[in-house]
This record gives sequence, structure tokens and C-alpha cells, in this order.
Amino acid sequence: MAIRNIRVDGDEILRKVCKPVTKMNARTLMLIDDMFDTMYESNGVGLAAPQVGVLKRIVVIDVMDDNPLVLINPEIIESDGEQTGEEGCLSLPGLSGEVTRPMHVICKALNENMEEITVEGEGLLARCICHELDHLDGKLYKDIVHEGTLHRVDLPPIIDEDEAEETDEEAAAEADTDSEK
Repeated sequence: MAIRNIRVDGDEILRKVCKPVTKMNARTLMLIDDMFDTMYESNGVGLAAPQVGVLKRIVVIDVMDDNPLVLINPEIIESDGEQTGEEGCLSLPGLSGEVTRPMHVICKALNENMEEITVEGEGLLARCICHELDHLDGKLYKDIVHEGTLHRVDLPPIIDEDEAEETDEEAAAEADTDSEK
């Protein structure tokens, strides 16, 4: 398992239509594992194969802790309702925008064992399924973002726990020094 590079806006592969997966093999299973590792490392809730440079119709999603989904050759067979909210994307780092998606979707796909499954999603899961399936057809959320709502967002700095403790200790030391003055 490995962390793969995430392709960002401007990379031509993000605009290509992916090919269906016809059989499962060790290489594709490794891709799926790598996609989960990459998604978790990047604090994402979904990742599509073209985002890591592979033109296969594979998506991984985990919006409900401990319920990761693998969707191979997915297609939405039913949708209804409407929800509008902020969306971001690992391939568009530092950007966010308002997008309208279905509130409820039913998606037919294959799992990693190439068995047919049906996934029903509401709210965030429905939004994520739609977002990730768009990637498989060469679409990005910025293509459907509400006009004037695409904006920069500040990304929080990544600090590991040891650095955070040092920072807290330094702040405490500075506070003691200031109070002595």
C-alpha cells in the first residue's frame, strides 16, 4: 500500500472518460488499497481513480467512519430531491464552491470482489457519490459550481502531535515570561 500523487486541476487526465473494469486482479486490488490510503492521508471522503492518474471506473468513499465503499463501474440508477452546499475536491486544493446535487441517490456498482451491489445515499453520501462519479466522466465540481461562489479557503497547517506539544509548551513559557515583566 502506498500514498499516490493526487492529480490537480490542469492535468489532462482529469478531463478524460474512464474505461470500465472488466476483471479484478492483484494490480487493481493494490490500486484500491492505495486509493484508500491516499484519500485518508489527504483527509478526503472520496477519491476517484483518475485523481491518482488511472483511467479506470473505480471510486472509493468513506463518509461514515468504518463503512468504506468501493464502487467499480458505478452508475446512478435513481436520484431525487435537491441539496445545495459547499464542495471541495482534493484535485482543486484550497478551493470551495456552492454546488447543487441530489439529496438522495441509488447507485449500482461492483465491489472489489466484482459482485454487484446497490448503495443508497442521502445527504453527504449522495453528494459524494455524485461528485466522485463525475470524475469518471472527466468532470470537476467547478464545472457546475454556482456562479460567483468558487472561492479560496485557507488550509489549516498540518502539525503532528509532537510539534503541537512543543508549540503549547513554548506558548506557556512565553506567557510566564510576559507575566514576569
